[in-house]
Amino acid sequence: MEWLQNVDFWIGLLKIVWINIILSGDNAVVIALAARSLPPQQQTKAVFWGSGAAVVLRIGLTVVAAKLLEMSFLQIVGGLLLLWIGTQLLSDEEEGEGHSKEHGSLMAAVRTILIADLVMSLDNVIAVAAAAKGSMTLLILGLAISIPLVIFGSTLMIKLMERFPIIVTFGAALIGWVGGETIVSDVALKGVLGANPWLHYAAAASGAALVLGLGHLLQKRNAKDPQAVA
Repeated sequence: MEWLQNVDFWIGLLKIVWINIILSGDNAVVIALAARSLPPQQQTKAVFWGSGAAVVLRIGLTVVAAKLLEMSFLQIVGGLLLLWIGTQLLSDEEEGEGHSKEHGSLMAAVRTILIADLVMSLDNVIAVAAAAKGSMTLLILGLAISIPLVIFGSTLMIKLMERFPIIVTFGAALIGWVGGETIVSDVALKGVLGANPWLHYAAAASGAALVLGLGHLLQKRNAKDPQAVA
């Protein structure tokens, strides 16, 4: 138990927790958006299981993140996934009642949280891995401590979305923004981005605009035809 008396260990742990607080804001938005249309008791389960499973995924992802980011077209695929998720979350409507329907919605929410967190965390986990300096104990402890922080942030966001629905639109736009950034940050586009730095912001803004445009379009379609499948 020497690590309990190791100052460097505690400094590293504080760094990891702080990094997660800073970088988990967009993840909390995704979790809140995915869980907001569920009944209250289902929301709690979605936030808890989604956050916990996402952190476990991050631990595994940290080991291979640097290699993954070197693969061409991977971030393009991930960014497109985020654009699709943002569009679906914005156009999502409360589903019918019934135990089986609620159960399916819970599973769908957790799945959405995992996919989005996996894509959005590719860059983040590199910072966490650097702070851990190869210590798996430090990595696991730091990410485990971040779970209640993400859960609290997500729960707070759900309450704010219920009171101020406009936050849903801003949240979807944020996912689209990150999706656009992810696409243009792909290794295959490194040369193009280096020659045209403005493309970073142009792609991010385009991603946000695309999610908002398609999301609202699907909202209108669903309002006209409740049986339509988004």
